Amino acid sequence: MIGIFFLPCLQFYKETGNNCLRVFLNGEEAGLLESAEEADQSLLRARKAIGKSAGDLVFMEVQLATEPESILWGEFESPETATARMIDILNRSPRQSVHSAYTVKIGTATANLKNTAEVRSLLQAALNHYEENQEFVVTLERDTAREFNVLKPKVVEASSVAGAAEEAMLPEAGVWAFLDSDEDIEVSAENKSFEDFALGLISMDFKENVEIVEASLSEEELDDLQEAIARMTTLQEVPVIYKVVSGDTLSEIAMNTGIPMETLVEMNPDKLESVNSTIRVGDELTVTVPEPVLSVVWSSRRRYEEDYDEAVEYIPNDEWYTNQTKTLQEPHAGHREVVAVVSYTNNEQTSVSIEKENVAMQAVAKVMERGTKIPPSYIRPVAGGRISSGFGGRKRPTRGASTYHRGVDFAVPTGTPVMASCGGTVIRAGWASGLGNSVTLSHPDGRTTVYGHLSKVLVSAGQSVSQGQRIALSGNTGVSTGPHLHFGLTINGTYVDPLKYLQ
Repeated sequence: MIGIFFLPCLQFYKETGNNCLRVFLNGEEAGLLESAEEADQSLLRARKAIGKSAGDLVFMEVQLATEPESILWGEFESPETATARMIDILNRSPRQSVHSAYTVKIGTATANLKNTAEVRSLLQAALNHYEENQEFVVTLERDTAREFNVLKPKVVEASSVAGAAEEAMLPEAGVWAFLDSDEDIEVSAENKSFEDFALGLISMDFKENVEIVEASLSEEELDDLQEAIARMTTLQEVPVIYKVVSGDTLSEIAMNTGIPMETLVEMNPDKLESVNSTIRVGDELTVTVPEPVLSVVWSSRRRYEEDYDEAVEYIPNDEWYTNQTKTLQEPHAGHREVVAVVSYTNNEQTSVSIEKENVAMQAVAKVMERGTKIPPSYIRPVAGGRISSGFGGRKRPTRGASTYHRGVDFAVPTGTPVMASCGGTVIRAGWASGLGNSVTLSHPDGRTTVYGHLSKVLVSAGQSVSQGQRIALSGNTGVSTGPHLHFGLTINGTYVDPLKYLQ
């Protein structure tokens, strides 16, 4: 009885049913508490203590369970003891720490880095590929146009960063402040000597849009800095669109891009059937070029001597077609000393802007007369059919036939409509040795087309016809081994392969 007065934590309970809670945390007993509220408060204190010691966000699975009990007497856990037991249990439970980090987004590529120092290191590594002395450095500033916490990079001269720090520490006053406030007098390039130009790197920036977003990431989600640098700055094969220009061939495109012709065909299944497929001006082909994920655009001012050519001067002739030209004056290279700003994307030169030049020998421009009229086009003279004989050398198909074929043969049934490949004038219509019934048309660009082995001629000499107009029916007349249409094309009186000129 006397001991009761010296053990205040020892309490008697009335027999009124369940009057306490046995508390379990993650399956382990945490103690005897008076209420569920006390259990929740102890767990909250334990989680706060672990989070504070970790220094980062901590995610862990927490399962708190209670079992009601009815006892006559016993000792409750103190708040400190219950919290300590829960801390011990949680420290032995699986958990995951989440760090405050940054995700760098460049197009569809991303890199997860620990802090802004690593972000700057990644971006600076891209710049360092094209400069050695770190004359330009990366700074980060908040993007005020974005609702969320987004940073964006800014490439500035290293000297301006140091200068800004000095100005902040040593504010000027008096006469020096007055003198420094005057704007520099701008001197035009014409009035400068070559020695007045500051040579070397003058600007750097990133080609792609770069976003840096704050994020909470686990250790497993963070990228190794060196691996991220390699991934973002190493050359990779990037698909781009190449537009076919006049004079291009598939083999030349393959040679210039370093892509095998067979690979080009595989990359463009909707445009190319085989390595022998015809390409036309304006066609768009998918090719790959080596580019890094993060590209750098930069400019350098240089002084050098060079031989140079003047741009070609064209004199228009409204009576000629655009494919008709005549050289009126041959060119001659000149020599000069220049100061120029040369711009690059990565290592590829993109432009040259001359700021000052001293011409030692003036270049002479090439002068050409060139037509302005769009030349007529040529279409297939028959619908359907297969090519049974191509242009050029061949075995004699039948007695009397030539071993050099001056056109192409389209195998079609007798009576197939034959259309004018191009608008023009009929200069011959009737029987011709070897070709049988035939039609010859002259066209505005000076070319002629020939249609042979016809079953019926529908036009007469001197008649004007339009492109696509029906001029005859195919047949099997003359020296022929079967029903077909012979189609020929001449340029300046010489037969050429007509398939190269058909739309």
